[in-house]
Amino acid sequence: MKLRTLLYIGVIGSVVASTYSCTKLKEEFKGELEEGTSNVDPGSLLVTAYNSLNTPYQQEQRWVMQEISTDAAMAPTRGGDWDDNGMHRAIHLHTWNADNGYMNNTFVSLGTAIYNASNVLQYKPNAQQAAEARFIRALTMFDMLDLYGVVPMREGESFDDFRIAPEVLQPQAAIDYMVKELNEILNSLPANGPKAAYVANRNAAKTLLMKIYLNKGAFLNRQTPAFAADDMNKVITLAKEIAASGAYSVSAKGKYFDNFAPDNDEKSTENIYTLFNKNGERGGNVDRTWNTIAHYNMNPGGWNGWCTLSDYYDKFSAADERRGIYYEYAADTTSNKTKKFERQNVGFFAGQQYNWSTNKPLMARNPSTAPLSFTREVTIRTSGATLETAGIRPMKYAFDYAVTGQRNNDWVVFRYSDVLLMQAEAILRGGTGTAGEALDLVNGIRKNRGVANFTALTLDNLLDERARELYWEGWRRQDLIRFGKFLLAWQEKAADPDPKTLLYPIPSQQIAVNPNLKQNPGY
Repeated sequence: MKLRTLLYIGVIGSVVASTYSCTKLKEEFKGELEEGTSNVDPGSLLVTAYNSLNTPYQQEQRWVMQEISTDAAMAPTRGGDWDDNGMHRAIHLHTWNADNGYMNNTFVSLGTAIYNASNVLQYKPNAQQAAEARFIRALTMFDMLDLYGVVPMREGESFDDFRIAPEVLQPQAAIDYMVKELNEILNSLPANGPKAAYVANRNAAKTLLMKIYLNKGAFLNRQTPAFAADDMNKVITLAKEIAASGAYSVSAKGKYFDNFAPDNDEKSTENIYTLFNKNGERGGNVDRTWNTIAHYNMNPGGWNGWCTLSDYYDKFSAADERRGIYYEYAADTTSNKTKKFERQNVGFFAGQQYNWSTNKPLMARNPSTAPLSFTREVTIRTSGATLETAGIRPMKYAFDYAVTGQRNNDWVVFRYSDVLLMQAEAILRGGTGTAGEALDLVNGIRKNRGVANFTALTLDNLLDERARELYWEGWRRQDLIRFGKFLLAWQEKAADPDPKTLLYPIPSQQIAVNPNLKQNPGY
């Protein structure tokens, strides 16, 4: 068997042991194995599989396709900046084609993660190693299916011989494969809670199963999804099992941003599955959560790019802590904390911005006489006086000032509040349970966010609650499709003239090299 992959060696016992320590993984770069090397360590390959999730997930490829394509996020062209040959604009406007860079880059990254996870299984992993690898594979298969409608897979002969084109799983086959895999590995996965959420675990697998069953109808028929009662009951049963584990609770009032803090691996009560980030060890580019939205003159300065839309921002009441608060946390070394300026430092940044070292109002860069005041108004092509200031900027991950280099915020994939919201949705869609039970699940979250209870729960206000609770976490497109609203018009996007946009096109480069891939309808 040929092996061409970068391996990482070090203290991996905490991953591969049957009982898992909460110490984060450590490893050192070993180098590229020579072709034909024997005595391959499956634990090292497993770390490589985990690492391969960083690029598509941490506010990069998959994230852009799931969020910039919706009413939650936009990457406006600012004069000559952020143009990128219209690549970002096309995602928001739904005018993409099969040659858009995001189509191919995301497809390749997800496919690489699927391959790296499968590679672990070739080298006699123990039961937990194999289960973790199969979880990683199922997770990336899920996103491949969600985005593109098919899942290319290398197994058997095609895994060893790249001259054989990968098999392409259609939606039902992919769903059956993932469900079977996840059910088979449940008992081999550790029963971790939030403090070990960066390791594939039993509740993460159950959460992924919930997402598969909840989205199954949309995966099979995106225009008119059906929600079978049996599937909805499976969502509800899994949610109750996760709750019964006793490992999670909705963050207390004032603690919502604990889930995204530099020490979220220690403070979060909600995180079910995260991606590992630790300075001096390994991780992904979590800095992008700040860089993409921050103005050059903020601390730290960013690339002054992406924003949300005012209609989305207006879904939040002023009392909703998710909209933005001053959040005190250990890794804030600025005067905002030490001198108790206590300016808002997380959430949605709107209006005048301030220097957190001097507490003075910030100014724009060009012209330097203009206040740095982020406006509600933004167009997909900005120019003139508001070039630098157009658009409200969401910042969910509190910046880690305590280190240079890799920031320590673990990237959140699954959270307990999402589990509860999915349970409530499954009840509304015909699963076993009462309207009052679904309402209580949602109000339990709202109470802890500082907002008034709903008096009734509908699919419409549940979708809005998901928008508030899960903003910029990479679920908005999937939610809008499942709720039948992805083709509608919103700010800076007209209604889609063709339902083809419910699926992204298969990248042209991939069709050229895999004869088993067929282009999605309409492209």
